[in-house]
Amino acid sequence: MAMAYCREDIYDEKTTAEIARHYREILRLIGEDPEREGLVKTPERVAKALQFLTKGYGQDGAEILSGALFKEEYSQMVLVKDIELYSTCEHHMMPFIGKAHVAYIPDGTITGLSKIARVVETYARRLQVQERLTVQIRDCIQKTLNPMGVAVVIEAAHTCMQIRGVEKSNAVTVTSAFSGVFLKDERTRNEFLNLIRH
Repeated sequence: MAMAYCREDIYDEKTTAEIARHYREILRLIGEDPEREGLVKTPERVAKALQFLTKGYGQDGAEILSGALFKEEYSQMVLVKDIELYSTCEHHMMPFIGKAHVAYIPDGTITGLSKIARVVETYARRLQVQERLTVQIRDCIQKTLNPMGVAVVIEAAHTCMQIRGVEKSNAVTVTSAFSGVFLKDERTRNEFLNLIRH
């Protein structure tokens, strides 16, 4: 069963304590004193932050969309663009931050616009790679709404690439995933791509 959206529901006292215990040990292993004044409460704060950043594991994208389905004979593109996106790279557990552009062409059923943003949030708030995140958003909308097609483009900056490793601070990664008419019809795909550029 999916967790509710409110923040207090994502914290479990037992889980917080267990995660904090491990972070206390990590602080010791990197040469810090976990009992130092500035660090005494850090393990608990980090444990709560981690639960917040991964709250998507307790949410279901299909359930979110299904909560606001409406019959409507609209069959043109519905685009929600510039959806803020905060996720965590599963390779280094560092943030990647950007925006998602999501469009679909209804086939008799629409959903609330905020639900599209919530679906992005649900899959972003997990340990991720950008490629999989893009496909998960597309597939969730395609399977739940059964539209004529779905288009997703994500643009994100990865801190694991910016502040460690190659240290390329201006690099942006762009991924895309299309289904239905967006995949088959170049004109429809180009209309979407032009709309998200402006």
